[in-house]
Amino acid sequence: MENQNMKALEHFEEMRKRLIITVAAFLVFFIVSFTFVQDIYAYIVKDLPFKLALLGPSDIIMVYVMIAAVIAGAATIPVAAHQTWLFVRPALSPIERKVTVTYVPALFFLFIAGLSFGYFVLFPIVLSFLMSLSGDLFATFFTTEKYFKFLLHMTLPFGVLFEMPVVMMFLTSLGILNPYNLQKTRKFAYFALIVVSILITPPDFLSDVLVIIPLILLYEVSVSLSKMVYKRKLAAAAN
Repeated sequence: MENQNMKALEHFEEMRKRLIITVAAFLVFFIVSFTFVQDIYAYIVKDLPFKLALLGPSDIIMVYVMIAAVIAGAATIPVAAHQTWLFVRPALSPIERKVTVTYVPALFFLFIAGLSFGYFVLFPIVLSFLMSLSGDLFATFFTTEKYFKFLLHMTLPFGVLFEMPVVMMFLTSLGILNPYNLQKTRKFAYFALIVVSILITPPDFLSDVLVIIPLILLYEVSVSLSKMVYKRKLAAAAN
Protein backbone atom coordinates (compact mmCIF):
# COMPACT_ATOMS: atom_id res chain seq x y z
CA MET A 1 0.00 0.00 0.00
CA GLU A 2 2.83 2.37 0.89
CA ASN A 3 4.59 1.59 -2.39
CA GLN A 4 1.41 2.37 -4.33
CA ASN A 5 1.10 5.71 -2.54
CA MET A 6 4.73 6.50 -3.33
CA LYS A 7 4.21 5.67 -7.02
CA ALA A 8 1.04 7.77 -7.16
CA LEU A 9 2.92 10.68 -5.57
CA GLU A 10 5.77 10.31 -8.07
CA HIS A 11 3.29 10.33 -10.98
CA PHE A 12 1.61 13.42 -9.56
CA GLU A 13 4.94 15.24 -9.19
CA GLU A 14 5.92 14.26 -12.72
CA MET A 15 2.61 15.51 -14.11
CA ARG A 16 2.97 18.74 -12.12
CA LYS A 17 6.46 19.25 -13.58
CA ARG A 18 5.19 18.76 -17.13
CA LEU A 19 2.30 21.18 -16.58
CA ILE A 20 4.61 23.85 -15.16
CA ILE A 21 6.93 23.58 -18.18
CA THR A 22 3.98 23.83 -20.56
CA VAL A 23 2.47 26.86 -18.80
CA ALA A 24 5.88 28.54 -18.66
CA ALA A 25 6.34 27.99 -22.40
CA PHE A 26 2.91 29.48 -23.08
CA LEU A 27 3.73 32.60 -21.03
CA VAL A 28 7.03 33.07 -22.85
CA PHE A 29 5.38 32.70 -26.25
CA PHE A 30 2.57 35.03 -25.16
CA ILE A 31 5.03 37.78 -24.18
CA VAL A 32 6.91 37.41 -27.47
CA SER A 33 3.65 37.40 -29.46
CA PHE A 34 2.35 40.44 -27.63
CA THR A 35 5.55 42.30 -28.52
CA PHE A 36 4.71 41.96 -32.22
CA VAL A 37 0.92 41.95 -31.92
CA GLN A 38 0.43 45.34 -33.60
CA ASP A 39 2.24 44.15 -36.72
CA ILE A 40 0.19 40.93 -36.69
CA TYR A 41 -3.04 42.90 -36.30
CA ALA A 42 -2.09 45.20 -39.19
CA TYR A 43 -1.41 42.17 -41.40
CA ILE A 44 -4.78 40.57 -40.61
CA VAL A 45 -6.85 43.69 -41.34
CA LYS A 46 -4.84 45.09 -44.24
CA ASP A 47 -7.13 43.67 -46.95
CA LEU A 48 -10.46 44.31 -45.25
CA PRO A 49 -12.88 46.33 -47.43
CA PHE A 50 -14.14 48.17 -44.35
CA LYS A 51 -12.78 49.87 -41.25
CA LEU A 52 -13.11 48.30 -37.84
CA ALA A 53 -14.47 50.48 -35.05
CA LEU A 54 -13.68 50.69 -31.35
CA LEU A 55 -16.41 51.23 -28.79
CA GLY A 56 -14.04 51.83 -25.91
CA PRO A 57 -10.34 52.22 -25.07
CA SER A 58 -10.11 48.69 -23.68
CA ASP A 59 -11.41 46.98 -26.83
CA ILE A 60 -8.11 47.00 -28.67
CA ILE A 61 -6.30 45.55 -25.64
CA MET A 62 -8.78 42.67 -25.56
CA VAL A 63 -8.19 42.06 -29.27
CA TYR A 64 -4.41 42.16 -28.83
CA VAL A 65 -4.67 39.67 -25.96
CA MET A 66 -6.82 37.32 -28.08
CA ILE A 67 -4.37 37.43 -30.99
CA ALA A 68 -1.33 36.92 -28.77
CA ALA A 69 -3.04 34.08 -26.90
CA VAL A 70 -3.90 32.22 -30.12
CA ILE A 71 -0.35 32.53 -31.46
CA ALA A 72 1.12 31.52 -28.09
CA GLY A 73 -1.26 28.57 -27.92
CA ALA A 74 -0.24 27.37 -31.38
CA ALA A 75 3.45 27.74 -30.53
CA THR A 76 2.94 25.87 -27.25
CA ILE A 77 1.37 22.81 -28.89
CA PRO A 78 4.71 21.08 -29.67
CA VAL A 79 5.90 21.77 -26.13
CA ALA A 80 2.69 20.44 -24.58
CA ALA A 81 2.73 17.38 -26.85
CA HIS A 82 6.38 16.67 -26.03
CA GLN A 83 5.73 17.01 -22.30
CA THR A 84 2.77 14.63 -22.60
CA TRP A 85 4.99 12.18 -24.47
CA LEU A 86 7.67 12.41 -21.77
CA PHE A 87 5.01 11.73 -19.13
CA VAL A 88 3.74 8.54 -20.78
CA ARG A 89 7.11 7.42 -22.19
CA PRO A 90 7.92 5.00 -19.32
CA ALA A 91 4.77 3.01 -20.18
CA LEU A 92 5.75 2.67 -23.85
CA SER A 93 7.98 0.11 -25.50
CA PRO A 94 11.12 1.34 -27.34
CA ILE A 95 9.36 0.95 -30.71
CA GLU A 96 6.28 2.80 -29.47
CA ARG A 97 8.50 5.62 -28.18
CA LYS A 98 10.09 6.07 -31.61
CA VAL A 99 6.72 6.05 -33.36
CA THR A 100 4.80 8.29 -30.97
CA VAL A 101 7.49 10.98 -30.79
CA THR A 102 6.74 11.75 -34.44
CA TYR A 103 3.24 12.81 -33.37
CA VAL A 104 4.68 15.91 -31.67
CA PRO A 105 5.42 17.98 -34.82
CA ALA A 106 2.36 16.49 -36.55
CA LEU A 107 0.07 18.03 -33.91
CA PHE A 108 1.50 21.48 -34.61
CA PHE A 109 1.22 21.25 -38.39
CA LEU A 110 -2.32 19.88 -38.24
CA PHE A 111 -3.36 22.70 -35.91
CA ILE A 112 -1.95 25.24 -38.38
CA ALA A 113 -3.70 23.41 -41.24
CA GLY A 114 -7.00 23.61 -39.36
CA LEU A 115 -6.57 27.33 -38.69
CA SER A 116 -5.67 27.89 -42.35
CA PHE A 117 -8.77 26.01 -43.51
CA GLY A 118 -10.97 28.11 -41.25
CA TYR A 119 -9.29 31.40 -42.15
CA PHE A 120 -8.72 31.05 -45.90
CA VAL A 121 -11.64 28.80 -46.91
CA LEU A 122 -14.55 28.92 -44.49
CA PHE A 123 -14.31 32.40 -42.98
CA PRO A 124 -14.42 34.40 -46.26
CA ILE A 125 -17.40 32.39 -47.52
CA VAL A 126 -19.38 32.75 -44.29
CA LEU A 127 -18.55 36.45 -43.91
CA SER A 128 -19.53 37.15 -47.52
CA PHE A 129 -22.79 35.29 -47.06
CA LEU A 130 -23.69 37.13 -43.86
CA MET A 131 -22.88 40.50 -45.39
CA SER A 132 -25.02 39.69 -48.43
CA LEU A 133 -28.01 39.19 -46.14
CA SER A 134 -27.98 42.86 -45.17
CA GLY A 135 -27.67 44.08 -48.75
CA ASP A 136 -28.46 47.80 -48.98
CA LEU A 137 -30.96 47.64 -46.13
CA PHE A 138 -28.43 48.20 -43.36
CA ALA A 139 -25.26 50.18 -42.79
CA THR A 140 -22.35 47.80 -42.27
CA PHE A 141 -20.60 48.50 -38.99
CA PHE A 142 -18.03 46.15 -37.46
CA THR A 143 -16.41 46.58 -34.08
CA THR A 144 -12.87 45.27 -33.72
CA GLU A 145 -13.68 43.05 -30.75
CA LYS A 146 -16.74 41.39 -32.32
CA TYR A 147 -14.99 40.91 -35.66
CA PHE A 148 -12.05 39.10 -34.07
CA LYS A 149 -14.29 37.03 -31.81
CA PHE A 150 -16.19 35.93 -34.90
CA LEU A 151 -12.90 35.21 -36.69
CA LEU A 152 -11.64 33.06 -33.83
CA HIS A 153 -14.99 31.30 -33.67
CA MET A 154 -14.57 30.35 -37.32
CA THR A 155 -10.94 29.21 -37.07
CA LEU A 156 -9.98 27.90 -33.63
CA PRO A 157 -12.38 24.91 -33.60
CA PHE A 158 -10.83 23.66 -36.83
CA GLY A 159 -7.33 23.97 -35.42
CA VAL A 160 -8.42 21.60 -32.66
CA LEU A 161 -10.54 19.26 -34.82
CA PHE A 162 -7.80 18.83 -37.44
CA GLU A 163 -5.65 17.20 -34.75
CA MET A 164 -8.12 14.31 -34.54
CA PRO A 165 -6.01 11.85 -36.62
CA VAL A 166 -2.86 12.25 -34.50
CA VAL A 167 -4.79 12.15 -31.22
CA MET A 168 -6.53 8.92 -32.26
CA MET A 169 -3.23 7.38 -33.33
CA PHE A 170 -1.62 8.33 -30.04
CA LEU A 171 -4.52 6.95 -27.95
CA THR A 172 -4.43 3.76 -30.03
CA SER A 173 -0.73 3.43 -29.30
CA LEU A 174 -1.52 3.65 -25.59
CA GLY A 175 -4.24 1.01 -25.93
CA ILE A 176 -7.01 3.43 -24.98
CA LEU A 177 -8.74 3.37 -28.38
CA ASN A 178 -9.64 0.44 -30.60
CA PRO A 179 -10.21 1.32 -34.30
CA TYR A 180 -12.74 -1.45 -34.74
CA ASN A 181 -14.85 -0.03 -31.93
CA LEU A 182 -14.59 3.35 -33.67
CA GLN A 183 -15.95 1.76 -36.84
CA LYS A 184 -18.90 0.27 -34.95
CA THR A 185 -19.77 3.68 -33.46
CA ARG A 186 -19.35 5.51 -36.78
CA LYS A 187 -22.98 6.65 -37.03
CA PHE A 188 -22.84 8.15 -33.54
CA ALA A 189 -19.57 9.89 -34.40
CA TYR A 190 -21.11 11.29 -37.59
CA PHE A 191 -24.06 12.59 -35.60
CA ALA A 192 -21.73 14.25 -33.08
CA LEU A 193 -19.68 15.85 -35.88
CA ILE A 194 -22.82 17.16 -37.57
CA VAL A 195 -23.96 18.70 -34.29
CA VAL A 196 -20.54 20.31 -33.81
CA SER A 197 -20.54 21.71 -37.35
CA ILE A 198 -24.01 23.22 -36.85
CA LEU A 199 -23.00 24.77 -33.54
CA ILE A 200 -19.83 26.44 -34.83
CA THR A 201 -21.23 27.77 -38.11
CA PRO A 202 -23.98 30.24 -39.01
CA PRO A 203 -27.42 28.71 -39.72
CA ASP A 204 -27.10 28.23 -43.45
CA PHE A 205 -26.81 25.05 -45.49
CA LEU A 206 -23.64 26.03 -47.38
CA SER A 207 -21.60 26.66 -44.22
CA ASP A 208 -22.81 23.42 -42.66
CA VAL A 209 -21.80 21.38 -45.71
CA LEU A 210 -18.40 23.09 -45.93
CA VAL A 211 -17.71 22.01 -42.35
CA ILE A 212 -19.40 18.60 -42.20
CA ILE A 213 -17.58 17.10 -45.20
CA PRO A 214 -14.02 17.85 -43.97
CA LEU A 215 -14.90 16.64 -40.46
CA ILE A 216 -16.29 13.33 -41.72
CA LEU A 217 -13.23 12.86 -43.95
CA LEU A 218 -11.01 13.61 -40.96
CA TYR A 219 -12.83 11.00 -38.92
CA GLU A 220 -12.42 8.35 -41.61
CA VAL A 221 -8.73 9.19 -42.03
CA SER A 222 -8.35 9.02 -38.25
CA VAL A 223 -9.95 5.57 -38.12
CA SER A 224 -7.74 4.29 -40.95
CA LEU A 225 -4.57 5.59 -39.29
CA SER A 226 -5.71 4.19 -35.95
CA LYS A 227 -6.19 0.79 -37.60
CA MET A 228 -2.64 0.91 -38.98
CA VAL A 229 -1.24 1.69 -35.53
CA TYR A 230 -3.37 -1.05 -33.95
CA LYS A 231 -2.21 -3.72 -36.43
CA ARG A 232 1.41 -2.66 -35.96
CA LYS A 233 0.94 -2.86 -32.21
CA LEU A 234 -0.51 -6.39 -32.46
CA ALA A 235 2.35 -7.49 -34.77
CA ALA A 236 4.93 -6.13 -32.33
CA ALA A 237 3.21 -7.92 -29.43
CA ALA A 238 3.19 -11.21 -31.39
CA ASN A 239 6.92 -10.96 -31.96
